[in-house]
Amino acid sequence: MAPSTTQRCTPSPEPCSVPRRAMCGVIALQVQTVGHRIILVNDDEGMGHGIDFHAGSLAPDKPMRTIQPGERLVYRFRAEKAGAWLYHCSTAPMLQHMGNGMYGAVVIDPPGLNEVDHEYVLVSSALYLGTPGSAAQVAKMTNGTPDAWAFNGIASQCAQRPLTMKAGERARFWVVAAGPSDGIAFHIVGTVFDTVYKEGAYLLKPDQTGGSQVLDLTTAQGGFIETTFPEAGHYSFVDHDMRHAQAGAHGTVEVSD
Repeated sequence: MAPSTTQRCTPSPEPCSVPRRAMCGVIALQVQTVGHRIILVNDDEGMGHGIDFHAGSLAPDKPMRTIQPGERLVYRFRAEKAGAWLYHCSTAPMLQHMGNGMYGAVVIDPPGLNEVDHEYVLVSSALYLGTPGSAAQVAKMTNGTPDAWAFNGIASQCAQRPLTMKAGERARFWVVAAGPSDGIAFHIVGTVFDTVYKEGAYLLKPDQTGGSQVLDLTTAQGGFIETTFPEAGHYSFVDHDMRHAQAGAHGTVEVSD
């Protein structure tokens, strides 16, 4: 949960796919615009689970059903629309299942996406200490009082293990707001975004005269930004809701000559 804190969480299901370049331990999938087959195995001894891929369009009755411990299901969907998509446990109460770590990201590149020097996937979320499902933990979730906020499941980890690149290099940051109740205002101190892509559409491209300072996502939304780091230094990336940044939703890009 944080560099000096451990927490028992429900593990997120790890679907079969080709890993995308990612950082800090997030489970992120890159899928093609063809049929996709996911096998979900419930190895939790104590409760049922399901899965919901926002990237797919299909009736939820069977593929998103709850399966009991020891059971498995095959989830098929066709990835036809580009974007940064959330997936999460589909079993009620979803607030508790997602609040205990059952979520991840699916990335589907828009057509003609340019190569960049570095590419990262960040999933923002709130973190809740305590025994999963306990009255005290559930009260934090329902009252909106997390113990921390994080990128990719561990508060402040990307500050202690900075991303590294060289001056003049270009980077793409995919961001998904997992919540379960908060969105994100993603900002990188010392940079201007020349590309912003949100919920399947470009809001800004490099050939336009304007720039952007933040990628604003409400809960379950996703997108990406691109920027070039102009000179050597330490560039902080944060959720610009400073309550979140100060409580773990921050990291560092370390740029050298």
